Amino acid sequence: MLQVSNAPRGGAPSTAGSAKSTASSSLLLTENQQWIGGPPPLMDKLTPREREIVLKQGRRKVLNRGQTLFSQGAKHDGIYLIESGRIRVFYTSPLGREITLAYWRAGNFVGGPEVFGGGIHQWSGVASSNCSVVQLPGKELRTLATEIPNLAIGLIEGLTFKGKCYSALAQMLGTRSITQRLAHLLLHLMNLYGVEDPDGVVIAAAFTHADLAHMVGATRQWVTISLKRMQEKKIVLTKRSQIVVCRPDVLEEMRGQSSD
Repeated sequence: MLQVSNAPRGGAPSTAGSAKSTASSSLLLTENQQWIGGPPPLMDKLTPREREIVLKQGRRKVLNRGQTLFSQGAKHDGIYLIESGRIRVFYTSPLGREITLAYWRAGNFVGGPEVFGGGIHQWSGVASSNCSVVQLPGKELRTLATEIPNLAIGLIEGLTFKGKCYSALAQMLGTRSITQRLAHLLLHLMNLYGVEDPDGVVIAAAFTHADLAHMVGATRQWVTISLKRMQEKKIVLTKRSQIVVCRPDVLEEMRGQSSD
C-alpha cells in the first residue's frame, strides 16, 4: 500500500528481514482487534499420514506474481491451500472499483466461503508474490472432512476467522471516514511491519498508492494527495519508496476524528 514505485496491479508487500511477520493479514481490523496472529494453519493439527492423504487429493499449482488464482463470478469448486507466497483477495464493484479484503499467507486457505463447491466466487484472488498452492476440490474435500475430524475443525476455524476479518472491514468502511481509515491503516501497517528509524518508524513493506486506495475504499489520487499533505505536516515521510511514520500520535488523533 505505501509505495511510490510503479508495482504491477495487484502487487503486494515485500517485507524487510527485520519487519514483523504475520500468518495472514486483514489490514482494516478495528482498534479493539489489534493484529496478534491468524487462525492455526489448516493442516497444523493433522498427523503426517493425514496430511499425506489430504495432499494426494489435491492439485498443485504455481503462480507468478500478479497471476489470477480465481475470479469473481467464476464457478466455485473447493479451496486453495497456500504452500508458499501470498494471495490477495479483493472485491470488484460493477463500476470496476476494487476493495482489498485481505492478504493470506502460507498455511491459510482461500476460495471460501463455499468450501465444498457450488455457486460462484464472491470475490477474486491474485498472487501478490510468486506462489505455490494446492487445490482441494469440493467433493473430495467434503469426503476428507468426514474422515478427518481435525481437518473439519481447521476449516471451521479458518472460516470463523475470515468472517471476523470481513466483518471488521465492513464495520470500518461503514462507520469511518476515508481519512480515519487511512490513518488507521498506516498505524496498523506500522504495527505489522514497523522498523525503528532515525526519523520514526519505517513501514518495511512496499505498497503502491493504488494498493492503499483499494484498502481504504478511495481513489489513488486521493491517497496521493493525502500522503503529500501528511508529509508537509511532518506526520509521515517518504523515504526510499517506503513510508516513515514520524508522528503516530497525530495519526491516532486523525483516526478518532469524526470528519474528512
